[in-house]
Amino acid sequence: MKVAVVGATGVVGSVLLDLLEKRNFPLTEIIPVASEKSVGNKILFKGQEYSIVSLTDAVKMKPNIALFSAGGSTSLEWAPKFAEVGTRVVDNSSAWRMDSTKKLVVSEVNANVLTKEDYIIANPNCSTMQMLVVLAPLHKKYKIKRLVISTYQSVSGTGKNAIDQLNNERRGRDGSKVYPYSIDQNLLPHCDVFEEDGYTKEENKLINETRKILNDNSIQITSTAVRVPIEICHGESVNIEFENEFKIDSIFEILKKAPGLIVEDDHEKNKYPTHINSAHKDEVFVGRIRRDFSIVSGLNLWIVADNLRKGAATNTIQIAEKLIEMKLI
Repeated sequence: MKVAVVGATGVVGSVLLDLLEKRNFPLTEIIPVASEKSVGNKILFKGQEYSIVSLTDAVKMKPNIALFSAGGSTSLEWAPKFAEVGTRVVDNSSAWRMDSTKKLVVSEVNANVLTKEDYIIANPNCSTMQMLVVLAPLHKKYKIKRLVISTYQSVSGTGKNAIDQLNNERRGRDGSKVYPYSIDQNLLPHCDVFEEDGYTKEENKLINETRKILNDNSIQITSTAVRVPIEICHGESVNIEFENEFKIDSIFEILKKAPGLIVEDDHEKNKYPTHINSAHKDEVFVGRIRRDFSIVSGLNLWIVADNLRKGAATNTIQIAEKLIEMKLI
């Protein structure tokens, strides 16, 4: 079982390597892959040093699985080349998510759609990912009619340079900026680039990917994505309108049984998910579960997860584990 990690030197790539080790993924060979400038550098995996190789050399090595976290343009060019030599690719970028010929998979929600024909599999956007772990079992029971989503997203979602900007600003140091304004002591209603409709790319990802994963284009969705001055974890305030009436006790019962999800909800004890307590964990956390009394069949939720783990690396590895479990590798 040869596993290539493409983008091994990046923020998500380093988490992928860490989790492959911690989850004791059944590999026999690790192939760290990065850009030409990193080729020959060393990474540590299970106490051993491995040399970073180029994409060209990695394809020649014909890995069983390639876990991609190297940006959309790299995925568009190289994922098909790996697929041509029989490698199953799980891609973290936005390159393939809305491609009608590619599956968009959250491991707890729709891994059953995978087949032996799937050689390039898309990982959803981090904010969509954590939300769907919560929404999918509720949609199955009560059918979601409309969603109003507000996100509170950490700077690591933008990458290492954004983390550097936040830390430089906190320490009063000069440095390059990836955001148009200071992010320390600030909130920016601006995640990713603006599109012609006035929404950002991140906001449209939430809309389009949710419909694709739930296989339901009838759901009405609107979203606002906000960047917040913390390093890890995304929070989401989600307002749901269901087609069918529900009992609040049933909502709790469904969510407590949902895989990959932890309910933290006790307002008398001030118990609810926070960014700091959800960091470095693989689960999604949900709380502040309460009825929206302004509409019929309305519900409010607060959802938090580590965007580098469940929002990216963990789900990528879970998909790979599913491929093995389903004997597709």
